[in-house]
Amino acid sequence: MLSVFIVPLLAAMFLSVNMGASGTAPAFSAAFGSNLIRKDLIAGLFGLFVFAGAILAGEKVVITLGKGILPGEMMNLTLTTIILLSVALSLFFANMLKVPQSTSQSTVLAIMGPALYFHSLKTNKLFFEIFPTWFITPVLAFGITYVAGKIAYRYFRLTRPYQTISKHKYLKYLVLAGAAYVSFAIGSNNVANAGGPVVSMASNIMGIGDSSANYPIIILIVTMMLAPCFGIGSSFMGHGVLVTNSKEIVDFGLLGAVLISVVTASLLLLASLTKGIPTSLVQMNTGAILALRVVKYGKVKILSETPLKKILTVWIVSPIVAFILSLVLTYLAEKAGIL
Repeated sequence: MLSVFIVPLLAAMFLSVNMGASGTAPAFSAAFGSNLIRKDLIAGLFGLFVFAGAILAGEKVVITLGKGILPGEMMNLTLTTIILLSVALSLFFANMLKVPQSTSQSTVLAIMGPALYFHSLKTNKLFFEIFPTWFITPVLAFGITYVAGKIAYRYFRLTRPYQTISKHKYLKYLVLAGAAYVSFAIGSNNVANAGGPVVSMASNIMGIGDSSANYPIIILIVTMMLAPCFGIGSSFMGHGVLVTNSKEIVDFGLLGAVLISVVTASLLLLASLTKGIPTSLVQMNTGAILALRVVKYGKVKILSETPLKKILTVWIVSPIVAFILSLVLTYLAEKAGIL
């Protein structure tokens, strides 16, 4: 039975490694940029809290990606592998450009490829929950952070240089706690990008319906296999993306770093625990960071002194690449008679 799963499982692990590389930035950019933690410790802590988030709060998102866009019974070996490889390759492209990317959006579009090809797209959750959340949450992150930042800078004089965070004896631990909180939120949402299709595929092969008492066990087993790969990806490929966020975008004080962590992670956890919606922490995180930059420097420096144009381009291109890859590969697989 294990040999049957080996190809899609390897694809899911490859995707998880790439997600670990991309997810490191929103979690640890503040702690790393202010020299609060050694680089060699980040991967272990990130992987640990991602694992905890996936186990404790990730089930609903797994179900959404497993059967909420494409009927779960269609997730066979070939189709699952196509979806996972399409997402992994698009994310690998983003990581090579050292730009943090939304794996959730790439995953949803990769699933949409075969769903549209077979005229089986489930539109209700997609158009009434997932798509609106993608637009609303970054705006909420920007708005909440902007208002809170305005209050903080005005009344508490939050003007200490970002680089001096490490000099605070106690308050600096809030930044590390925020990094752990963000990592937990990533686990609650992003592990499902690889786990959702695999869980549905495994259920189909083993003849287990989603109403079976064994279905949650499959979710648990798949999650335990994939979540540790996030730490591996963080260790091997996370540094470049981490530098992009912490050095090129981030420039705020201690409470600003904590504020960003709390706002973005809370919005992501809310999406995971309430509706099981796969959404982008990376985009919420960047929105919150840009909000603080507007508070401190105004609108002009967002375009002139940050890699915003490059980031926005990759955000648009990468999910489209995943969609096209999955659609083309599905067509080729059907013509080859392996679906």
